[in-house]
Amino acid sequence: MPETKKNDAAGSVGDGGQPAALKAGSLTAPQKRWLKRGLDQPGGKLPLFDDQGREIPARTIRACIEGGWAEPWFSNPIKPDWLVCKLTPAAIKALSASQKRKKS
Repeated sequence: MPETKKNDAAGSVGDGGQPAALKAGSLTAPQKRWLKRGLDQPGGKLPLFDDQGREIPARTIRACIEGGWAEPWFSNPIKPDWLVCKLTPAAIKALSASQKRKKS
């Protein structure tokens, strides 16, 4: 792989030692809202629906998976098109740190 491609990959390290894609500031507001809801759930499970009962857009879910914030957890045999996901350990660490900074 050419050097330029290596540096552009989502896994490249940004400042602070975190992969560039895992910086809390790089999330959109809907992505951050969705991911934060997983912090209070066992195993970091992410919801399929928002607070109003609307389905979380697949685009939001896929962007979080591609960014390294979420990972597929298991396939839903009843609704195979639903993406059941959980937070990645790196996302839990980054989101928890950003919440602590806000409280201070």
